[in-house]
Amino acid sequence: MKGTVFNIQRYAIHDGPGIRTTVFLKGCPLKCYWCHNPEGIKEEVEIIFRMEGRCLNCGDCQDACPQKALKREDGLLLIDEKKCCKCGNCVTVCPTGALEMVGQKMTAKELLNEIEKDSIFYEQSGGGVTFSGGEPFFQPEFLAKVLKLLKERSIHVALDTAGQAPWEHISELLQYVDLFLYDIKHLNPQKHEKGTGLSNELILGNLEKLAGSGVHIIGRFPLIPGFNDEEENIFKTGKYLNTLHINQVHILPFHGLARGKYKDSASLFKEIVSPTAGDVEKTREIFASCGLKTRIGG
Repeated sequence: MKGTVFNIQRYAIHDGPGIRTTVFLKGCPLKCYWCHNPEGIKEEVEIIFRMEGRCLNCGDCQDACPQKALKREDGLLLIDEKKCCKCGNCVTVCPTGALEMVGQKMTAKELLNEIEKDSIFYEQSGGGVTFSGGEPFFQPEFLAKVLKLLKERSIHVALDTAGQAPWEHISELLQYVDLFLYDIKHLNPQKHEKGTGLSNELILGNLEKLAGSGVHIIGRFPLIPGFNDEEENIFKTGKYLNTLHINQVHILPFHGLARGKYKDSASLFKEIVSPTAGDVEKTREIFASCGLKTRIGG
């Protein structure tokens, strides 16, 4: 069995205690319009075109494509997914890196070997591995194999999840996860569906079961202006976490660093304005008033 990994970030100081290695798994059931990792939504390996002023319009990629899957339209390079065979020839010949192969197939053992290269940092800092995405539970069998190997080596594991997964996928792995970083995007099911494509019914149900199991959970609140930044929603979210005996929340303010990943000029992502320092502080104060320990960032 192989899983699809689209990034391994070393020497991370967020997403859990100590120095960590963050593994990003491809595939996610949600379609959050503010997603900073849109390349992680599809599970399969894909070739993406990075605009950002890199493309020279040299045509080398089109000449190298054996399936003739590339064409230009209105200044953009379009990739026909039905024709593309993911051979990577276009990526290889691109002189500026405008084309990128996102995702690689790895066995659990291959991924473990990459993770263990950083083991000295875990030992010295009390760190470990964090699985993110995408949504880690989108590849449950692969995730289970890797977590079992990490457990055998006593490596600390944190799992960053939105909770949109069958409960059995989560419950089967409780014994292998030391910390859950659990996203709460909005408490209102209709607004949640409008922003992510799905209701939060399963997400909140899983969180309540997870909290009842006694595992260590830190709530995460992506602060998205125009979506979930109303004071009433923030307060209700804080009280909700408090009732579940989750006493810590990380506030993740929206930032626009991923704008170059969105080719569509009409994308909702490009319309979002980052919250001000005052907005972030007000959010922190509201959560603190609910009895929660707060932190800005992961």
